[in-house]
Amino acid sequence: MRRTSRTRIRNALVRLLAGATVGALAGLAVAQAAPSATAATGSAVTVSGRGEFKDMKFTVSQTKNLTSQAVTVSWTGGTATTFAGTQFNTDFVQIMQCWGDDDGTVPTNPGPSRTQCQYGASPTTNRTSWPGNALDDTRQVFYSADPTNYGQDNRYGAANPNAGGEVPFKSVDGTTITTNTQNNALFNYNTTNEIDFARTGTNGTGKEYFEVQTANEAPHLGCGEPVSTDGVTRPRSCWLVIVPQGHLDLDGKPYADTSQVNAGSPVSSTNWKNRIAVKLNFNSVGTNCALGADERPTTGSELVADAMTSWQAQLCSTGKVYGYTELGEPDTRSRLTSDASSTGMAFTTRKLGADAGTTAPSGTTTYAPVALSGAVIGFTIERRAKSDAPDSIKKLAGTKVESLRLNARLVTKLLTESYRNSPWGSIINGTVAKGYGWAKNNPAGIASDPEFIALNPEFQYLSVAETPATDTDLITSLGHSDTARAIWQWILADKDARQFLAGVPDDDGMRVNPYYSTNKDLNPTGIAFDPSSTDDYPKSDPWCTVPPGSDAPSTATQCMTDFHPYVDDMHSGALHTRRADTLWKSSWDALSSPQAYKSPGPQTVGSRFIITITDAASAARYGLQTAQLENSAGKYVAPTAAGLTAAAATASGSGVAEITPDSATAKAAYPLAELVYAAVRPGKVSKAARQDYAALLRYASGTGQILGADPGKLPEGYAPLSTKLRAQTVKAADALLAYTGPTSTDGGGSADGGGTNTSGGGPSGSGGTADGGTTGGTGTGTPADGASATPSVKASFDGGKALETTAAGNTPADPANPLRYAVPAGAALGAVAGVGAPFAGGRRLSVASAVAAVRRLRVRRGWSRPRGGAANG
Repeated sequence: MRRTSRTRIRNALVRLLAGATVGALAGLAVAQAAPSATAATGSAVTVSGRGEFKDMKFTVSQTKNLTSQAVTVSWTGGTATTFAGTQFNTDFVQIMQCWGDDDGTVPTNPGPSRTQCQYGASPTTNRTSWPGNALDDTRQVFYSADPTNYGQDNRYGAANPNAGGEVPFKSVDGTTITTNTQNNALFNYNTTNEIDFARTGTNGTGKEYFEVQTANEAPHLGCGEPVSTDGVTRPRSCWLVIVPQGHLDLDGKPYADTSQVNAGSPVSSTNWKNRIAVKLNFNSVGTNCALGADERPTTGSELVADAMTSWQAQLCSTGKVYGYTELGEPDTRSRLTSDASSTGMAFTTRKLGADAGTTAPSGTTTYAPVALSGAVIGFTIERRAKSDAPDSIKKLAGTKVESLRLNARLVTKLLTESYRNSPWGSIINGTVAKGYGWAKNNPAGIASDPEFIALNPEFQYLSVAETPATDTDLITSLGHSDTARAIWQWILADKDARQFLAGVPDDDGMRVNPYYSTNKDLNPTGIAFDPSSTDDYPKSDPWCTVPPGSDAPSTATQCMTDFHPYVDDMHSGALHTRRADTLWKSSWDALSSPQAYKSPGPQTVGSRFIITITDAASAARYGLQTAQLENSAGKYVAPTAAGLTAAAATASGSGVAEITPDSATAKAAYPLAELVYAAVRPGKVSKAARQDYAALLRYASGTGQILGADPGKLPEGYAPLSTKLRAQTVKAADALLAYTGPTSTDGGGSADGGGTNTSGGGPSGSGGTADGGTTGGTGTGTPADGASATPSVKASFDGGKALETTAAGNTPADPANPLRYAVPAGAALGAVAGVGAPFAGGRRLSVASAVAAVRRLRVRRGWSRPRGGAANG
């Protein structure tokens, strides 16, 4: 029965309220984060196996200065994994994260108790396609009264000699779960970082990317929380534990059953005795900034987020406290224009007045380059060979694809929802829904697109389940950003992509989704799509349906924002791509109350396919593979430091030089590189604020440009600024110190009576020096950093410099602390997300119409970015 308008309105209000509530809580969590660090190259550890695995060597790429991120776990000397159909059979590797002190059971390789390991939340009971069973990927164990039995569990015996049971999980706060551990309240298959099945190749080697979690993502592990021992406070260390599974059965004899996986949980005593433990040392979770210190606000581009949160931690130790609020660049420029006194310093890739319909404010605006990064196409793709694939491909089954080539037209196809299975259910068994004839002859997804295969030939032999959960779209973030604008500009710079948008089929006859056509005669809305003025990722297709095969009622329709949910920022996109979780709630749960769609969890091991638009720093943080993109010179370039630097050399424009895809014609230039500038309107802030911002710029241009994992260094995913750009930043710092025009006090602003936009000079573009000079300050003793440190593309790592940790808290002396935005901004985001969230059945209100009103705010104050992503049901 059709719902009434009143019912639809009521449900919309329920979604808004529910979303606002969830968002407010998320915003509160945003205000409680951990200090930033990125991949280190000098703290790798290699450990040997023992027993039947004595010839295996396991290497963990980073073990110090950890935050929530990915580390590489690789191994050699193993026996090739065998398979029972699609299930793993023998000789695979399992990995987990644990807390606690050494339990003393293996003197030669200290490690934790098995009761303190996050393991056993795999979706065995939820998915028939999962490649395991109820034993090897849970905490269930065998018992036996026979002490000579290889599989006897020596700690959790039972009265029945042949009974089964579970190894309890003990949380860091003492909470202990003894039964139904697979569905426990502390971690589930959407949040656990356990790796149940990792393949060893035919050459005896293997590699996995393991998501390390701090106390923010896994409070029950407590990794990185300050712990005091004998009067000394340090972040709690944890463990990465590797359990190799071999080809022996629980009785010690060779496993002969080729129909299913070798039984036995890694936390059973049988397998646990072979565990390999590697200690993990974390940066402190909590604030490094002294309570009561004045905080200087900074706001803006997500591209600078990882760098800024790294710099914050080091600057706090010198008495300089800088807040950071993540906000889309267009909104950042608007805010700096209208409310410069409370905004303080803003991060942007374009100057004020660059946006259509806006003008630069009167008075001086000082710009300083601070970071060089860019947008990337990140992915997690595993090979699943077709039955007719050559043996060379079949031998690679389950391994990760390390490189892709993409051109602008292929990315256009993804962003415009043009693959046949993107509007899921519009074509079923040859039956085409009204208005979707354009999709009938299009490839189902990018993996079967002849244009894609021509660039990536091995995909002709790979099998991909082409659904909204795999290769029909990109995971994209909600809201307006200069990154989205740069991608559309890259697309417009390509003739083939422009023609495709205009309605010209590609060489194989694929056609654009008409809702994105730049030809108004083809666009069903009667209005041409204009990518030249687009700075977000619109989901314009209004398609809604009950997903085929879901058994959901006719009222429980899903639309394009359900099939392809937004993430709240690029970091979240990277995190969910690492987890292989598209967030599509595709499974109808008729037993829930109320009935609703739920997430099936991450994609199945060995056949993952997920792609996203993210930033280079987030991709590096989570170990994502990144695509080589075609630049204006016709070359495919990866987002390496060299590619970013080559692009930066092509930047053009006075004062605030921009990297534009059409002008980045150097053969080595990465086409989506972006320069981030710090912008300050000195006439709108106090002298003390200008001094503090000058100190930040001097640091950012010096030590802040040295790549490394220590707090204060430049994280991986950035390229150090050139000497010329660093000198420009120092000059801008001098300009802030030398400014003598009308100014405001901390409590308010006054009109700036003159001057022009400057990019390094003194007032009105003159004065100042470029020799590094001395920092301004307020008597805190901050050293002059200037350009004394020489940036290097070689990462540094010295084990980390301990920073004094104090209890988390607000800054009493700063009523304008941007933390105040966390909860209301979260509520606003939640309300908008609630419009499209499947809290109830029925058609969704359009999210696209609300996107323009969203201001994406995330707050950092000497802490790292929250690393949990959206919750999944």
